[in-house]
Amino acid sequence: QVQLVDSGGGLVQAGGSLRLSCAASGRTASRSAMGWFRQAPGQERKFVATIGLNSGVRYYADSVKGRFTISKDNAKNTVYLQMNSLKPEDSAVYYCAAAKWGVPTVSTEYTYWGQGTQVTVSP
Repeated sequence: QVQLVDSGGGLVQAGGSLRLSCAASGRTASRSAMGWFRQAPGQERKFVATIGLNSGVRYYADSVKGRFTISKDNAKNTVYLQMNSLKPEDSAVYYCAAAKWGVPTVSTEYTYWGQGTQVTVSP
């Protein structure tokens, strides 16, 4: 089992920045990738970004390219999501997740999930 604790959400004005963190514990060696997803009220959970823990390869949703950066600190078993130039439409609950195979961009291929952290961007 892998436990994930995500944090760093909050309220920020449009154009501002936030950095989310996701700390993993447990059988961390079983992970192949760590991703971030977000879910706004009444909407399905959507892919935001992912990073391969060995390869370092990164994928982003088109809506966040150039504004968000995913990074990792393997020594700390922590993944970060730096979010810049935030927009009101970025408001959502953000979830980190761990995959056991590959570097997927779909939520169904992630096995472990954090509890979520709320990001609210005011106009």
